[in-house]
Amino acid sequence: MDFILMAVIVLGAIGLIAALVLYVCSKKFAVYEDPRIAQVNEVLPGANCGGCGFPGCGGMADALVKGADAGSLDGLFCPVGGQAVMGQVADLLGMAIANSEPMVAVVRCNGTCEFRPKIAEYSGLRNCAAMNACGAGETACGFGCLGCGDCVEACQFDAIHINPETGLPEVDEEKCTSCGACVKACPRHIIELRKKGVKGRRVFVSCVNKDKGPVAMKACKSACIGCGKCEKECAFGAITIENNVSYIDFNKCRLCRKCVAVCPTKAIHAVNFPAPKPKPEVPAEEAPKAAPQSQSETPVIPEKPAEPVQPKAKEEQA
Repeated sequence: MDFILMAVIVLGAIGLIAALVLYVCSKKFAVYEDPRIAQVNEVLPGANCGGCGFPGCGGMADALVKGADAGSLDGLFCPVGGQAVMGQVADLLGMAIANSEPMVAVVRCNGTCEFRPKIAEYSGLRNCAAMNACGAGETACGFGCLGCGDCVEACQFDAIHINPETGLPEVDEEKCTSCGACVKACPRHIIELRKKGVKGRRVFVSCVNKDKGPVAMKACKSACIGCGKCEKECAFGAITIENNVSYIDFNKCRLCRKCVAVCPTKAIHAVNFPAPKPKPEVPAEEAPKAAPQSQSETPVIPEKPAEPVQPKAKEEQA
């Protein structure tokens, strides 16, 4: 009985000493966390998509609080929550935040099954990363979409799907939060975040093929050939050509669409613009006709009367 009591006392003493040591360590090595971080984290959408550039919403909340302490929230923006969520965060931290234009994911490839036929059959792991590592894929274009759907799997908001007819991904503008997950998932970097534009209108080059014109056209009939017509037509300096492919700077583009009209391969796309109004056809009966003038109506220019020839005067006889 004494042994049992002794064991209980010893174990109790060890537990008490261990508790005291843990208490002292917790106080000495405690990490202070600003309570505002938890408040900001509750306001954020909780998608943990990484579109803000931080590891989840917790990292974004910590960065926002530190930015508020530094006096500026520039460069910090939650693409999922948008301006509404950032406004709540700014009010919570007592800061002002600049308005940011909404962005949307854009697929810069027009290589549909019609323009870019298959020349090979891929047999392997069915994802874009694996197919891209094996080579050009099933078509002759080594820059275009592979169509396996890595971007679809990466999207947490069901905003992108593969069109079975074209084999290309299509973005639902209403669901897209511009988190950038699809951009990171694409091994060929054909998906880009661009300004959504007024009324969702935007103009972009739907091609990233860096081959020279003849090679690009052989691989895809709708490829950009780097001819430079669009660059010459743009009066705002929004179009540049680099590595044989055109690029439109959405910060300079004024949506005039003159470049769309001059592109010989139709590689430049204009989205959400109203269809051009058809020109009214003039009936043949109402078309003005030039009435032929009759011979009587033809103006006759009177001829000048011939001047009488004066006979030469005979020389006077001497």
